[in-house]
Amino acid sequence: MKGMPNMGNLLKQAQQFQDKVAKLQEELGDRTMEASAGGGMVTVVVNGKQEILSINIDPEVVDPEELEMLQDLVIAAVNDGLSRAKEMVNQEMGKLTSGMNIPIPGLM
Repeated sequence: MKGMPNMGNLLKQAQQFQDKVAKLQEELGDRTMEASAGGGMVTVVVNGKQEILSINIDPEVVDPEELEMLQDLVIAAVNDGLSRAKEMVNQEMGKLTSGMNIPIPGLM
């Protein structure tokens, strides 16, 4: 029974961590990253929930003869935006978990 208080403390720490993660995820949903392709011809805004909020296409790049190039620019901008948003989330989660000292039962 000697280990029971530690287990209760561990569960409390885990719950606090879970609450912090939920709060961070909510905050990251409000943060945005912008990415562009083609020298700014296509610009995409993505939030921390990996959702595309907007796509802006410069009218000069809209040419029926060059539709494939436009599609490639949109894909490039979207992928870059999603990658940046994922990186932002990973960095913020890393900040949250650094310095955490949650003991793992059996390894003490």
